Amino acid sequence: EYTKGGKKIGCTQPRRVAAMSVAARVSQEMGVKLGNEVGYSIRFEDCTSERTVLKYMTDGMLLREFLTEPDLASYNVIIIDEAHERTLHTDILFGLIKDIARFRPDLKVLIASATLDTERFSAFFDDAPIFRIPGRRFPVDIYYTKVRGSEGGNIVHLLHKGEEIEACCEMLQERCRRLGSKIAELIVLPIYANLPSDMQAKIFEPTPPGARKVRVKRRNVVVATNIAETSLTIDGIIYVIDPGFCKQKSYNARTGMESLIVTPCSKKIAPKSQTCGVFGISRPKKSSFVQNTDIFFKIKNLQSMRPSLRRLLSVRFKFLPAGINDLIHFDFMDPPPHETLVLALEQLYALGALNHLGELTKLGRRMAELPVDPMLSKMILASEQYKCSEEILTIAAMLSVNNSIFYRPKDKVVHADNARMNFFVPGGDHLVLLNVYTQWVESGYSTQWCYENFIQFRSMRRARDVREQLEGLMERIEIEVTSCGSDNFPIRKAVTAGFFYHTARLTRSGHKTVKHQQTVYTHPNSSLFEDQPRWLIYHELVFTTKEFMRQVIEIDSAWLLEVAPHYYKSKELEDPSSKKMPKKLGKTREELG
Repeated sequence: EYTKGGKKIGCTQPRRVAAMSVAARVSQEMGVKLGNEVGYSIRFEDCTSERTVLKYMTDGMLLREFLTEPDLASYNVIIIDEAHERTLHTDILFGLIKDIARFRPDLKVLIASATLDTERFSAFFDDAPIFRIPGRRFPVDIYYTKVRGSEGGNIVHLLHKGEEIEACCEMLQERCRRLGSKIAELIVLPIYANLPSDMQAKIFEPTPPGARKVRVKRRNVVVATNIAETSLTIDGIIYVIDPGFCKQKSYNARTGMESLIVTPCSKKIAPKSQTCGVFGISRPKKSSFVQNTDIFFKIKNLQSMRPSLRRLLSVRFKFLPAGINDLIHFDFMDPPPHETLVLALEQLYALGALNHLGELTKLGRRMAELPVDPMLSKMILASEQYKCSEEILTIAAMLSVNNSIFYRPKDKVVHADNARMNFFVPGGDHLVLLNVYTQWVESGYSTQWCYENFIQFRSMRRARDVREQLEGLMERIEIEVTSCGSDNFPIRKAVTAGFFYHTARLTRSGHKTVKHQQTVYTHPNSSLFEDQPRWLIYHELVFTTKEFMRQVIEIDSAWLLEVAPHYYKSKELEDPSSKKMPKKLGKTREELG
């Protein structure tokens, strides 16, 4: 009776793929059409109707509902699933829902997870009761060993990144060729995010009689649960080989740099508690071979994950229209560092979204209407001034699909690199993305064109959906869609207006960020990698082997004073190459090379 009187049940998932797939499964089991009684809501896509009573959504979408309905009056039940992932969205949801539950005794709240520090969560939610529900029907054996197993059956091997996966596949195939008929046929199938959908689908095909299948998969802290849910729970899996390490995301708010660091798995997401949590569902004798010792696990590994502090700027921005101005004293389970919160305010002030009192400006309210990061919002709004909103909408949509446009198969590296270089145009990577999308439109949104040019069709289709949604929102914020034609100067100025915070200039020792003097490097995949222009705007900083700038565009330093005179001083933007070196060196920078 939770849905009487037009009330709804809401269930959050940390990722959009999970929200879509779970909603589809539940609607199928209930015998209803997806979008009617059961629906889902994700960013840029709403598959619900007035009849929807069971609504699956990402945690970010539930946060947006707080803006229009601060007490969630239309919901009788809220379920926060996969709570152990601890993104910043879920942490803010915890604080808000805890507050609502105190004055709405009729609201039922369920915090669900396969692996959770239940006592800690119970204490946070005012000593809420704990329910333990068994999920496995068969036992799972775990071995901390370097010795391989000897039984037959399919294998899952977890690794960190695409390059490692491809290398592992090559090694396995080479070993099988050497052994020849001494062993049964071994089918080696890679699976990771940047693989095309048709290649990903091969892991679900039945194994031929007498053959053994090895699925080599990416393993990383943030998506460990989703991998277990969507890929590992398939019939025929006997072994899971896990190295006991994972990639953990960390975010430096001051530099704006995100790092992926290989670390020992925390106890909350290690195979003992997380990956194996979904095994033993369909058949017994499943095993997990963890390639480190139990002692190492107990001594070295962390107790739990800290929530991701990435996108704090974005979340802070979303809550200002709802009147939640004091995030510094917000009831976080694990409060982020004070400096991170202050820097988020500073960035919003620099973008013009806040006034000196910390209140939303008129510009800030228009920016809040767009469901993208504040810098992208500012870039889109600036396109109105520079008469290039048609092109900027495309660039914003392409930037939203997270560096997964180009595909580079191991056996066709040269062809893929040549195909990518054919899209290069003067000016920078943003213009390359625009060129890719424009040519795809001219091909009639062709799948074959994507295949021939080593472009991810799935990513392009996603970019088209995002672009259509953004274009629809342009009417709400009263921006006329205009085009600048072949002139790319207005496009580059609009990008500068949104991302002036991300500026780097060329010095004698390489590129350095203007404000913090941090040494950064152009990503090898960039169209400007060999050119090394004097002034650059980058979309994001990522640390892998070096501090790389992703998606860079060449700008003029004078534009910075035009779009952000309150942030940059003319002295900061003086060209260092025009100055002579100290007299004791006796040579200018040019003479020194």
